[in-house]
Amino acid sequence: MYELKTKENDSNVIEFIEAVENEKKRDDAYKLLDIFTETTGFEAKMWGPSIIGFGSYHYKYKTGHEGDAPLVGFSPRKEKISLYFAPGDPEREKVLDSFGKHTTGKACVYINKVADIDQDVLKQLINQSMSFLQKTYSNP
Repeated sequence: MYELKTKENDSNVIEFIEAVENEKKRDDAYKLLDIFTETTGFEAKMWGPSIIGFGSYHYKYKTGHEGDAPLVGFSPRKEKISLYFAPGDPEREKVLDSFGKHTTGKACVYINKVADIDQDVLKQLINQSMSFLQKTYSNP
């Protein structure tokens, strides 16, 4: 049976950020930590070795695959900063139009630095993603 690697764990978020080698990325990670914490109201938790997540939800796909994931999160990776939002949210693309300099993947939005983006739009994306996931995966 497949075991999900990205699980919530007890690793220390601040220690993880302090270990980020690039000083500018480290500074941006602290800015994002503040924005995500303030916007979500959730305490930051480590998910896997490198994702800082906020809140959680339980998903179950039609295939039977299920697990837990953070509602939103980010990871200060070497190349770019990965922002994790709801996969499958049809409204995301509309909001991203006014986000600033970024690229996208299936569930991720990639940025080079916080200065490249509109922080108010980031807060909107965080709230929209949490709302979408809580509606989509709410337990009746």
